This record gives sequence, structure tokens and C-alpha cells, in this order.
Amino acid sequence: MSGLPRGQSPAPLRRFGLPRFAGVRPEVPARPVLSVSGVVRRPAQIELAELLALPGRREQVSDLHCVTTWSATGLRWGGVPFRAVHQALAARVRPHPRCAWVTFTGLDGYRSCLTLADALAEDVLLADTLDGVPLTGDQGAPARLVAPAHYGYKSVRHVCAVEYRLSYDPGSAGPLGHRRGRVEKEERSALLPGWVWRRVWRALVPRVRRRYDGDVSDPGSAGV
Repeated sequence: MSGLPRGQSPAPLRRFGLPRFAGVRPEVPARPVLSVSGVVRRPAQIELAELLALPGRREQVSDLHCVTTWSATGLRWGGVPFRAVHQALAARVRPHPRCAWVTFTGLDGYRSCLTLADALAEDVLLADTLDGVPLTGDQGAPARLVAPAHYGYKSVRHVCAVEYRLSYDPGSAGPLGHRRGRVEKEERSALLPGWVWRRVWRALVPRVRRRYDGDVSDPGSAGV
């Protein structure tokens, strides 16, 4: 479809992901905190509300492109640029000067890794609203990463931890993921070219969708 990246088709935003997370619906704490660890001098726990109140808060319209070939478009996210969050965290925890990667972990246990440079891109948000209202549990409450240039498996929901790293972390997607996961370059996975994965994912999406819609007995497997 014109206007969409290669291999993508339009679809509404619905809860989706790796099959083993289909039945995991984390409870949001009354006062959520972000744990910051890894190659830092002073690990810390910081209240999420403090970070979401940082200067520079904004709304932006960004699409979400799932690696399994569907795209939800025109989503109006609200939050704080991760660049501002990182600056606040760095002043407090002092990451190693050669830190090159950052892993985000959600309350559901899902984790994914971005290069620090990618995470600091202008359009990457720590978002807590969608269309002007707080995120629901299915949308990633209390806050989620929004990294529009990357496939959805990089945009971790329910963010509760940030780990600064010297090296790449394969995260929950393991070998099915890609170090960068850039939509423009169709980096769906490091194992095979993106155009090959399109066929694989399209065949598996209905099975995984059934799991997320309530049939958790289906043994299928796919990425996000």
C-alpha cells in the first residue's frame, strides 16, 4: 500500500507480541519506578512520574510497524523524548563512557535492546498517553518506548527498567530479532533477508492473534 514501508499492510493497533507473553498482563504499581542498572557507577530507582515531568514533553504522530507485516498508522503519542530521560539518568547514574547499547525491560518481563545512538534519536519517546489519554494496559501502561524508525519489537511496553550496556543484548526475541531492527532497511531479523520473513510472519500471524485474543492453547510462534 502506498505510504507504508515495504511488506507492510494497514491494521488497527491491538495487543500483540511473542506468543509466550500472550497471557502475561502485568499489574501497574501505584507509584511506578524505573530501575537503572548496567555499566553505571550508581544504579538507581527513579519514580516514573519524575521522568515523565521532565522539560520537553510533547505529542507526536508516529506509526508502529510490527515485524510481522502489519502497521498501525497515525498514532498520536504523548510523552518525553528519551533523549531528555537519558540526560537526566546519566547525570544521576553516570554510565560508562563506552556504553553503546541500552536494554529496555517491561513489567511483563519482555526486553529489547537498541543502540544508544538509536535510542537518542529525536523521535524516540518514553510515552504515557495515546490520543491524549493515559495508556491502557494493552497499550503499554504506565509508559512505553516509542521508536518509530524501528520494528515494534523494539518499542517495549510497560517500561520498568533501563540497562546501559557495552555490548548487544539479544533480548526476548533472541535470534529472531535484529540488532538494529530498522524499518527502512527491512531489518526484520538477522537470520534471513526481510522479504523472506514477510512470508513466514504472514503465515503465523493468525495463530498468534488467536493467542492474544484468548486462545492461549495454540502452540504457534512468531515475533512482534
